[in-house]
Amino acid sequence: MSNTVSTLKKLALCLSWLPFMASVQAENLQVGQPAPQFQLKTQEGNEFSLDSRQSIGWTVLYFYPKAGTPGCTAQACAFRDAIQRIREQNAEVYGISTDNVENLLAFHQKHKLGFTLLSDPDAKITTAYGVKMPVLKIAKRWTFIIDPNLVIRQIDDDVDPALDAQRVADSLRKLQMTP
Repeated sequence: MSNTVSTLKKLALCLSWLPFMASVQAENLQVGQPAPQFQLKTQEGNEFSLDSRQSIGWTVLYFYPKAGTPGCTAQACAFRDAIQRIREQNAEVYGISTDNVENLLAFHQKHKLGFTLLSDPDAKITTAYGVKMPVLKIAKRWTFIIDPNLVIRQIDDDVDPALDAQRVADSLRKLQMTP
């Protein structure tokens, strides 16, 4: 019993440092930089390349920890409900997590999501965007808005799952009005 308590205390201490370690790692990308290119599988198993968005429109990449959890479900459903408003601003939404394709498909179907989910099972893209949680192979909840030239125009590292879609729609409008 004392070994279990000791282990739990050590784990709690390690986890208490995660927010500080994460902020150091996330300083890699900044507004104005080119978005890291990638190719991932969609929830249907098809290949998606960020490069395919070049000159087509704005791209919203939202990283989330795990499909089916309460916060991730709230965020995905908020994007589902706001997708028309976002698309009216010439933007497309892509949710990225380290879940496998099968889990993403089930999540996508269960919640009738009208946008693409992308699987990053080895966390390479999650790491490239600076949003991988230390120690764990899951993403932090961050949102990136990328312009048609594939340049990062906004990074949100303080994401409220229920309000993210609304913030993105508002930000897209403002960003597109700025020369």
